[in-house]
Amino acid sequence: MEDLTPLQAFRRVCNLRMLAGVYYFCALYAISRSLTWFDNEGAANLLDSLFDLVRFSRQCLLTGLSLLLMVALAEALLAGRRWPLPPKLAVQALAVGLGAALGTGLRYAVATLDETTPANLGWAVSTMAVWALLGGMAYALLLVGRAQRQGRDQLAQLFRERESLKAQQTEAQLSALNAQIEPHFLFNTLANVKRLYETRPERGRDMLVALIAYLRAALPGMRRHESTLADELELVRHYLAILQMRMGERLTFHIAVPPELLQARLPTLVLPTLVENAIKHGLSPLPEGGRIDIRAQPADGGGLTVEVADNGQGFGAATGGAGVGLANTRARLAARFGDAAALELEAVQPRGVVARVRLPAEAFQ
Repeated sequence: MEDLTPLQAFRRVCNLRMLAGVYYFCALYAISRSLTWFDNEGAANLLDSLFDLVRFSRQCLLTGLSLLLMVALAEALLAGRRWPLPPKLAVQALAVGLGAALGTGLRYAVATLDETTPANLGWAVSTMAVWALLGGMAYALLLVGRAQRQGRDQLAQLFRERESLKAQQTEAQLSALNAQIEPHFLFNTLANVKRLYETRPERGRDMLVALIAYLRAALPGMRRHESTLADELELVRHYLAILQMRMGERLTFHIAVPPELLQARLPTLVLPTLVENAIKHGLSPLPEGGRIDIRAQPADGGGLTVEVADNGQGFGAATGGAGVGLANTRARLAARFGDAAALELEAVQPRGVVARVRLPAEAFQ
């Protein structure tokens, strides 16, 4: 329910739009009554009929404006008061009755000045009854229209609140998934640095410098829910450069992404997670290592496809492509894009795996 001041409630009823509505209603009502006068009196008395039309329109307008004023005063009285329904209905009915009575009295006074007074009680009672009925119907329509408008506003507000809650839920879900991935990703990287530093200190120092560069690029965006393909590729290059220091000739990689796709948006750490998974489960177990290819291309419908392919040992019996990192990546893609995005794993021949991320056109918005 709206909380208005008495002045605001008064102005909401008594304003130019409502005054125009009363004027046009009274004019149409007077015209409808005048049609019978024209039929009865004929064209000879056309001028007199026009004068009667103007006079009757003026009388109707007096009653209509009296009703509008009383209704506006009733709304001002009820503004800000949490009264039960019966007292409110009584005030509203009293306002309509007073408006009809005031309008009838003004019409009587004007008719007296014009020397056209219908001097009988029946005329006054019938006039008050007709205008009380018309005023009551108009007041009821006003209240019904206001209730419908408030209902629509409340539904719109509830819809906005629901969308806000959904956005907060998605944000919380992404934060939780990021919290699971970040330690998994960073701790593995630090473990690789530690092992290399213990076996080959010089290479370890170089790798530590590379790790610092990686962290400078990675840490500012780790708490963001979204990243761009360009930022993801930058992290991947740093990460692969670090691992290449450790693995030497056992690791080669190639990145082929068209420049027009670099601004595509996706959840953070999707590509680093896929690359880490390819290194850990695909290339590291092989004595000879292997190669990683990262490529992206446009897809049907305005989206794109990003692939991380390796020629490692393929699906292992332990993981089967269902590790924690991949499960979280799928969940984060679903939380961001719904069913429009997907992560697919495909075995290649003679060996290796392709991790394929399909993103919708929404990724470019």
